[in-house]
Amino acid sequence: MSDVLKLRTLAEIEEEAAAWVWRLDGDAVPAADRAGFERWLQRDPRHRRAFEELGGVWRSLDELAEAKREEKVATFVAEERRLSAARGPARPRRHARIAGWAAAATLVLVLGVFSWSRQGTEAQTLATAVGQQRRAALADGSSVRLNTNTIVETRFTRGERTVRVVKGEALFEVARNPARPFVVVAGDTRVRALGTAFNVRVHERGAVEVIVTEGRVEVARIAAADAEVRPQAGTDAALAIGELRAGQRFRPDASSPVATLSRAALGNSLAWREGAIVFDGEPLGRAIDELNRYADTRLVIADEAIRDLRIGGRFRTGDVEGFVEALTRAFPVDARRAADDLVYLERRPPASPTPVH
Repeated sequence: MSDVLKLRTLAEIEEEAAAWVWRLDGDAVPAADRAGFERWLQRDPRHRRAFEELGGVWRSLDELAEAKREEKVATFVAEERRLSAARGPARPRRHARIAGWAAAATLVLVLGVFSWSRQGTEAQTLATAVGQQRRAALADGSSVRLNTNTIVETRFTRGERTVRVVKGEALFEVARNPARPFVVVAGDTRVRALGTAFNVRVHERGAVEVIVTEGRVEVARIAAADAEVRPQAGTDAALAIGELRAGQRFRPDASSPVATLSRAALGNSLAWREGAIVFDGEPLGRAIDELNRYADTRLVIADEAIRDLRIGGRFRTGDVEGFVEALTRAFPVDARRAADDLVYLERRPPASPTPVH
């Protein structure tokens, strides 16, 4: 017998989590299901994180839609069938006989797409889990690319195209249509596209960053209530920041909120599109915050003496082991692995002097 233990992939865990999200989404959940769910949570610390992430996507659909649960599941199943047909023949799924699994699989692959038309309005929710990226076409011919752990909601009417970045990061390539303004709201920031491509990121502490890669956009700050209730292009409470052109960045918490980026800096900021993270002298603390966006394994600084070490290099998104190996080779830093996918980083003690005989 082999001594190698086959570890389940994140995709397998997310499929299980999505099934549990669907099974527990009801008023009368059997006691046996609840007990089984608790046992599933206890088997692997990654289970709870996956369940919470996908549960958040499912709840977003509940908040966005007035449709009944059966209609929502039917929409998910239809979308799964469409995507399966587009992918071509595949191996039969172990649980394909259960309609809920089809809905769950749609959710997991961010396939998490739910759209409907009602009185000339089309709405859609797109999402990715930790470590996932996805490109999607929007109803107006625009496209959006979602980075890791992102939720985006769209609401298109005959007069306006409104998108809300709930969390995470997304790159928009906007189809030009002056008669239907394209507006993106993220936190307290509103971006109005003028036939363009631009990146919007909601940082961990709420700061919103906008980078224009093509064309130009208008940026304004809005009151939090307006961001939640009515993110319209003509909101009275908006405070104009100005116009950004290709190669410019807006970030309100930076020393210069509006800045022109060099070609290298622009490429580094958007390296995630190529599955990479680039550091160019960032302090270790900031580099770790960036890496932790892409993987279940979490890096933790256990010694403040190393927080400001300056880091440079190009790494694959999610490649925590590669980063830790490079870090411990280049600096006097040790990595201590613990339970729950945590890796603690601390200063390496100086070597003891060799005794003289």
